[in-house]
Amino acid sequence: MAKGRLTPLSKLLIVLLIVGGIFFGVQYLLKSGIIGGNTGGGGTDPGTDPNQPKTNQPKTNYNNNSNDDVVDIGVVTWGGYAAGQYWNKGFDANTQSNFYKDYGFKVKFHLLDDFVGSRDAFTAGQVDLLWATIDAFPTEAGLLAGEPKVVFQADWSRGGDAIVTRRGIRSVADLKGKKIAVGELSPSHTFLIWLLDAGNLKTSDVNIVTLGSAIDAAAAFKAGEVDAAVVWSPDDQDCIESVPGSRILQNSKNASHIIADVFYAKKDYIANNKKRLQQLYEGWMKGAAALNNSDSKKREAAKILAAGLNQPEDFCYNAINNVRLTTHGDNLNFFGLNPDYKGVTGENLYTKMKRVYTQEGYDDTRKAPNYRLAVDKSIVNGVNLSGKDHLPEGGKKFAVVTDKDKTKEAISSKAVSITFPTGSSTLDENAKYIIDMQFTDLAKMFSNARVRIEGNTDNVGSRSSNQALSLKRARSVANYLEREHRMDRNRFIIIGNGPDRPVPGCESNSTTACKAKNRRTDFKLVAD
Repeated sequence: MAKGRLTPLSKLLIVLLIVGGIFFGVQYLLKSGIIGGNTGGGGTDPGTDPNQPKTNQPKTNYNNNSNDDVVDIGVVTWGGYAAGQYWNKGFDANTQSNFYKDYGFKVKFHLLDDFVGSRDAFTAGQVDLLWATIDAFPTEAGLLAGEPKVVFQADWSRGGDAIVTRRGIRSVADLKGKKIAVGELSPSHTFLIWLLDAGNLKTSDVNIVTLGSAIDAAAAFKAGEVDAAVVWSPDDQDCIESVPGSRILQNSKNASHIIADVFYAKKDYIANNKKRLQQLYEGWMKGAAALNNSDSKKREAAKILAAGLNQPEDFCYNAINNVRLTTHGDNLNFFGLNPDYKGVTGENLYTKMKRVYTQEGYDDTRKAPNYRLAVDKSIVNGVNLSGKDHLPEGGKKFAVVTDKDKTKEAISSKAVSITFPTGSSTLDENAKYIIDMQFTDLAKMFSNARVRIEGNTDNVGSRSSNQALSLKRARSVANYLEREHRMDRNRFIIIGNGPDRPVPGCESNSTTACKAKNRRTDFKLVAD
């Protein structure tokens, strides 16, 4: 019997069936992660763009048992998220990730440098966690959908933010009346406010030029449009190379506890994914511990960031070194879960800046919730990581003060009027309260800078007795800060000026008011 022949139409149908089977099979393998998973830094699945959030419909089911086994995280071009990206072995969701191997879920980092676009992605459910800084979070917490709450801290900025100034501006006092470019309601804005406060200036004492970002601020400075600008690294170096005579006035290496990167998630997502978030946090902290203790691992992380951020490896390596990748111990301190910790907490920064930005006239901060409602401590509190690698960062240890330190140029000077009983150098409770209200926070925020404490008197009595008394009074202030706030004794440069440095306009000590002004203590921040 002769074999029957296939008609042309039959052949076409068979080809279509085969092609269709192959197509759907490949789609299934890609979706399941069996093929196409990223095994290195920043590689992408075919047809996807790591710089954009997923374009599927917004997530409405936040149940752990849903088919979506990917935690989507929105980030920007910054070295402070390296711990999570290193532990994930890249930016894309992949089966080589330690998150997948240890906990069974995947993580995808979405590079969203556009601020408004990133918040839109969070509102639409296209990312589950999004970056913020705790100081700026009050400006948006009351506006975002889903009652977002901060769940963990990723880093402290340590050199990633700086203020550059033109020739002739050598201290914060020199900024008075000058034009300063800054990204509005950003960490840069917060940094500027704290720096002005350290120099006894208010924002009304300078001409603030608000721009869209620190990148725009750097461009304005290089164009000669402003006298100073708050910028990111490495733009700070680019600025001083581009503008002859310019300098870095201050950066977050000294101002070490002002800018803290955190991640937040919607209230419902946290409630329905608590275990997963705790596992994400635990793995992230393991990544931080690994990088903090190994330069070679930082180099590996720099390769991952180079691919994911589309930046040179050296840029990424330096970016990692410009932050403190926070450990589990650091997070316990940050969220106030360590009763022995005396340093800066998230609550300190959030509450302070909520008040300050409201006073500055930004009404959106009025809508921000109380700090207790803006965070969820259960993620950090639900994880137990022990061992020296997970301990909090220790305070800086300062060398013994030298004669050079006593005359070194100060970055800023904060005058605080502390009243002592006549002839006494003993701090009373009111004096301690004034120190805590007017200076202690600054000392903690700028914890890597030395503090020169200068005692001053009026001209009543002999010069020699006043000089000795002013030195004792300055030393009593240092003793209080060391004992009560656990600051390193070697950090303090103790100076007694006696009556030799009266405030301008009160040189003669001719009035009671002038004498009171001259009986003061000056706190000066000095770069170590």
